[in-house]
Amino acid sequence: MKAAVITFPGSNCDRDLERGFAMAGADVVRVWHKEPELPAGTDIVGVPGGFSYGDYLRCGAIAAQSPVARAIAAHAARGGYVLGICNGFQVLTEMRLLPGALMRNAGLKFICKPVTLRVTSTDSVYTSGYAKDAEVIFPVAHHDGNYTIDAEGLARLQGEDRVAFRYAANPNGSVDDIAGVLSANRRVLGLMPHPERAMEAAQGGSDGSALFRALAEVLARA
Repeated sequence: MKAAVITFPGSNCDRDLERGFAMAGADVVRVWHKEPELPAGTDIVGVPGGFSYGDYLRCGAIAAQSPVARAIAAHAARGGYVLGICNGFQVLTEMRLLPGALMRNAGLKFICKPVTLRVTSTDSVYTSGYAKDAEVIFPVAHHDGNYTIDAEGLARLQGEDRVAFRYAANPNGSVDDIAGVLSANRRVLGLMPHPERAMEAAQGGSDGSALFRALAEVLARA
């Protein structure tokens, strides 16, 4: 598996994401936001957390217009895999690779703590390493993680089994307790919690490691 991890000005989880991929055995390449193309042979693009471009205008809005965003969109259009975490999820919604939007937390405060999630769909390469309805613990660290979508879009996500994770106890006001969603072809995943910060006991838990292992196993067979 060859993974490309993007770095924008203001990214602060790119090294964590690089390490998460590497711990699963991936060959990881770091890609600067001004690059117009992804490295040859890229299987999956990782869009990390942080505060791309200082979160000016809207979270992820400027990053969605960067040169590398066009390369990510082309990769996704070819059927490539894309994983967006936290600010990366915000970027993917701004790029319209995923539906909905991430708004200010309902409590209007930055949230930084471990949260319990339910794995609500196992029909993706990202979640195939978990049992359906399993509970996992990933940390969150966000100010704008309140996932919002209109009634028609929500019904589509529910009907197509595209809600990957839900919060067991909603920390931010997200509609339907949604913590992560999949694209229609199930190859793009965006989620606010950080699986790359839950890879080993030294981080307080290793529930995130199954996501990266499942990715590596499926892409190795492909």
